[in-house]
Formats: sequence, C-alpha cells, structure tokens
Amino acid sequence: MTLSGPALAQRPESRVSPRPVPPELIRLVAQVQLVEWPLWTESAARTRREILELCRLQAARGLTLLSWLAQDGLDGVTPPAIGPAPALPERTTPPPSGFMGRSGGGAVVWEGDLGWLLDSRRLCGGRRERMYAAADRLPIEVRELVVANWTWALGTPHGGQATAAYLAGGAYPDDGYSAARATVALLRLWERRPGYRPAMAAAWAATRTPADWCKAAELRAAYGAAVPIFSYPRVPLPPRTVVRPWIARLLGVQKDQQG
Repeated sequence: MTLSGPALAQRPESRVSPRPVPPELIRLVAQVQLVEWPLWTESAARTRREILELCRLQAARGLTLLSWLAQDGLDGVTPPAIGPAPALPERTTPPPSGFMGRSGGGAVVWEGDLGWLLDSRRLCGGRRERMYAAADRLPIEVRELVVANWTWALGTPHGGQATAAYLAGGAYPDDGYSAARATVALLRLWERRPGYRPAMAAAWAATRTPADWCKAAELRAAYGAAVPIFSYPRVPLPPRTVVRPWIARLLGVQKDQQG
C-alpha cells in the first residue's frame, strides 16, 4: 500500500489553524451525520452492503463539507454551493415540524438547495460526481489530516471502538438506546469482518475531521489565538489492507488491491 505525496510516516502536530466557522456550516457538520446505521448486532449480507454504501456516502459528504470549511478558512466568506445542483426527486409528503436533513417513511427532507448533500440515499449520478469534485479541491495539508486519521484508525487496536462509537453517536444524538445498539453492531462488524474496516475508517475520518475543524475554530473565537486542528498521528497501514476504488479517489491514495 502506498500513499500519494510524501512517504507514509508519523507527522508532527497539525499546523492547520482555521478561522471561526459560520453557524450554518457548523449545523451542516452535525446534520450530515444523521444517517441510519443498523441497530442489529448480527448483520446479514444485505445489511453489510448497506453499511458500505453509507460509508461511501459519509466519506463523500464529510470531504465536501471539509472543502467548504477550507475555502471559508481562507477567505472568511461562506462558500456558495459548488456548481448547479443536479435534478433530484422532490419530496412527496411534508416533513414533520422541526425535522431536518434525514430520510424517513419514504420522504426525503430538503434543506434549501442542499438536498443533494443531505439526501441519505445511495450515492450515485450527479450528486456523487459533485461531491467527488469537491473532495478533489481539498488543499493537500487539509487532506493529510483526513488521511492521518484514517491510517490511525486502521493501525490501532482501538480503531473499532473509536469509529463505532463516533459514527453511532453522531447518527443518534438524542437516542441513547439506538446509539448504543448501533455502536455494538458497527463494532462487531469491525471485529469480525476486517475487509470493512477501511470503509468504516474512511467514513469516520471524513466526518470527524470537519467536526475537529469546528472545535478548533470555536477555541480560536473564544481565546483570540490560532488553534491547530487535532488529528491522530499517521501510522503504517496493516498488511494486506484492501482499499476500494472510491476510498482511493476520495482520500487521494493509491491502491494495491480493490475490494
């Protein structure tokens, strides 16, 4: 396994220090994590395929938001949506009061012109290419934060616990019972199916990094001094790590094998 750019090695602390983040972007960082990870502890083949699709969606959405945050961090202005939104089906029923950014009962809730981002269905077509294009525009130093977190999750014995708890907690922030069950389901998949770990780690790294960006920006706003974004150290990947094509594309890594 080889990575594009400098040789794979542990890096010093991140020096990427973001500016304060607009509230609308902070809300989106939390909102995109509202996906329906499974609650079953014994996942069937179909459930495992659904988890892979969710991992790809979350990785693409997280990197899209990160590209917006990076743009905002440079010019201090909330970035516009990237290109014209692709035509997507409109919802057929009105959402419940206060219900935002999540699919349920066959209805998809739209948030302005960001329905293409918040739609939690399978990533394909125009919205996929739009998110991939946003990921391609990430500055190298920002992408390295994501890749460092990704390698750490795969290279540490604590990767399963970290990824499962974070993904489930973000998906069910107000439902501790569902969050606990989803954590167990994801953790068992991580432990029993090593081939799924790169995808789960990619989803975790791509959604955690924007959240850490917002935390660093919040500290900067509170204390008036630049605060570097936290990232885990970059470590060597385990032997025979299988990198799927979409992971190679989104994270900018080169693949030896494809799943």
